[in-house]
Amino acid sequence: MQDSGLQVIFQGNNLLRLFKGLLVTIDISLLSIVISLILGFAFGFVMISHFRIIRILSQLYLEFIRIMPQLVLLFLVYFGLARSFNLNLSGELAAVIVFSMWGTAEMGDLVRGALTSLPKHQFESGLALGLTKRQLFIYVIIPQILRRLLPQAVNLMTRMIKTTSLVVLIGVVEVVKVGQEIIEANRLTVPSTAIWIYGFIFILYFAICFPISRLSMYLETVWKE
Repeated sequence: MQDSGLQVIFQGNNLLRLFKGLLVTIDISLLSIVISLILGFAFGFVMISHFRIIRILSQLYLEFIRIMPQLVLLFLVYFGLARSFNLNLSGELAAVIVFSMWGTAEMGDLVRGALTSLPKHQFESGLALGLTKRQLFIYVIIPQILRRLLPQAVNLMTRMIKTTSLVVLIGVVEVVKVGQEIIEANRLTVPSTAIWIYGFIFILYFAICFPISRLSMYLETVWKE
């Protein structure tokens, strides 16, 4: 019976269910990441606005998102908004909203940091050469921002992928939820199922996040040279 826990993974359609659950995780992660990258890039420029009130409001938003745990935000959006405003939100949509809010704030702060780290003479020299502000940002500023930003942005992506495991608590049937269902179904007959199922889920997350993490390390190494 030593291998029974492992065999549960391959019984019936358990393996297929786990991979389908993983696809749900990937879908939520990818959609949240794409939204976060687009809105976060814009939010970074907003954070260095010449208008003080805009800078204050953007900083308040960033601090709110950072202080508030993602799990609490999930509950607020999924349960709070649905009941208060009579909205019919699916768990997947609530998850995308929350992770996009979080990713936008974090990405925006990364962009702000990259912008403020650029020497001021870069802006002044570009304008002195006759470049318009649009040309300056497209050909001078944005390429340098991307160079500084990409390794950190890749790290943020891996954090978002891993944090999507929280959506199990609002009823989304992703890979962790499927794993829990398989464990519960075999709890009495195969007590060792849990360690094998969670171990397999760990391998699935590792298979997704490790290449992304290595990409981040590679970019940091290449761009430091």
